[in-house]
Amino acid sequence: MNKRPSRRDEILNALATMLESQPGARITTAKLAAEVGVSEAALYRHFPSKAKMFEGLIEFVEEAIFSRVTLIIKEETQSIAQLGNILQLLLGFTERNPGITRIFNGDALAGENERLRNRVVQFYDRLETQLKTILREAELREGLRTVITANSTANLLLSAAEGRIGQFVRSDFKRLPTEHWDEQWQLLSKTIFR
Repeated sequence: MNKRPSRRDEILNALATMLESQPGARITTAKLAAEVGVSEAALYRHFPSKAKMFEGLIEFVEEAIFSRVTLIIKEETQSIAQLGNILQLLLGFTERNPGITRIFNGDALAGENERLRNRVVQFYDRLETQLKTILREAELREGLRTVITANSTANLLLSAAEGRIGQFVRSDFKRLPTEHWDEQWQLLSKTIFR
């Protein structure tokens, strides 16, 4: 039996689709309502503001990424595999969700509520903190020391992934974030530890 998605999910899916298909265009509630096939009033029955719609997508990403990060850490015993799998997860997720990626690149948030940009900053800060934790635990559990500080190493790794994501958005989703990533990760991973 096929369960029909909730109206709330339909709205979020339509927003993500519009972000993907209309790069650079401002998404208005009128356009979104037309895309969903409802009135603007119907949108506001599910979300009190457009900012809350964007927050719904951000929450979806946070749940999807961090629940999997937890699994990676539980299932992988080696730090280098944990780091690689987490970065691959981020890049793969953005590749499969280009519209949402525009939010996490900041592109879709121009002119939107400052709170939304802060949520994205918090997402990346949380991810970077997770990478730092793995790097610090690598020294304790595996006797591996980073070449530069754990903070700098985590920042470098996340910056590399964010760069791939930025290229993806700038190319209108033509340059895939995972393109050449395996080779790049091989090089990066060899330079992390002493």
